[in-house]
Amino acid sequence: MKGALLINLGSPDSPTPKDVKPYLDEFLMDKYVIDVPYLLRALLVRGIILRKRPEESAHAYAKIWWKEGSPLIVLSERMHKKVQPLSNVPVALAMRYGSMTIEKGLQELSDQGVTEVLLFPLYPQYAMASTLTILVLAEEIRKKKFPHMKFSDVPAFFNKPDYIKNVADSIKKHLRDFDYDQLVFSYHGIPERHVRKTDKTKSHKKFVTNEMCCEVGTPEAEFCYRTHCYETTRLVVEQLGIPKDKYCVTFQSRLAGDKWLEPYTDVEIDNMPKRGIKKIAVVTPAFVTDCLETLEEIAMRAKEDFEANGGEEFLAIPCLNDDDEWCETVSNWINDWAK
Repeated sequence: MKGALLINLGSPDSPTPKDVKPYLDEFLMDKYVIDVPYLLRALLVRGIILRKRPEESAHAYAKIWWKEGSPLIVLSERMHKKVQPLSNVPVALAMRYGSMTIEKGLQELSDQGVTEVLLFPLYPQYAMASTLTILVLAEEIRKKKFPHMKFSDVPAFFNKPDYIKNVADSIKKHLRDFDYDQLVFSYHGIPERHVRKTDKTKSHKKFVTNEMCCEVGTPEAEFCYRTHCYETTRLVVEQLGIPKDKYCVTFQSRLAGDKWLEPYTDVEIDNMPKRGIKKIAVVTPAFVTDCLETLEEIAMRAKEDFEANGGEEFLAIPCLNDDDEWCETVSNWINDWAK
């Protein structure tokens, strides 16, 4: 029997330092997130970051927390509830980090008699800190707990026509009554070395700002997060007919001490008013579900900074979340696989 497991990032159980600390520990101690030797990672995370970050992050989570709980969890559950009735096989929901574990999700499917599972990482663009870590952990759990199961997975869907249409339709709907100077495509940032590490061809030597580093369809582009981001943008603006001078690509959420993908979202947005760009809309296509990075970092913090620097109007475009068309797309992909 076949079944599917939708897998998102995860969330602490509450916006308190007590719950945020173990969540951050699990997240940051992941060797695919901070990819340095274990002892150095432990020193950095447990010796430095976790001394202050839990309280800071808890404050940020508290700003976006809903009565029902974490927005990412609530929205993911709403999506799951819409996808299941449209799917021809059992569908479960899990998170890479936190209490809604992948093991629990697989157990839920196993209890329904599922032996063949479609792993569905809810990340459009491939990255070792998102897609890869999900697939690796799921396989480790399968070997230990569910050896009778067989896995398939949904590849990065950054350029799939249905996904592109969903993003384009969402942007079009939210921009209908907003006269913008610039549409910012803000993707989650990753260290440049992550792109090089996932490139089996070892062809990534230098990145040129605002230019795609690989040709889509080539071996070097298969796991290139940066190329995936630029291609998603190209396809969306092509469908919407947005001129080149009306949009840009940026990367957010970097950590200090490393060279991360550029240009940086906060730097670009802060400088826009000085260049006469006073009305902007920001879309975050690396996320299919609104979360801390979209609701607090973009919709709150980036908006405040933009206005403080002379910006006049700021629109944060929501993620696809539980949009009916997006849920239909997800269920269609599951059904196509299950045939």
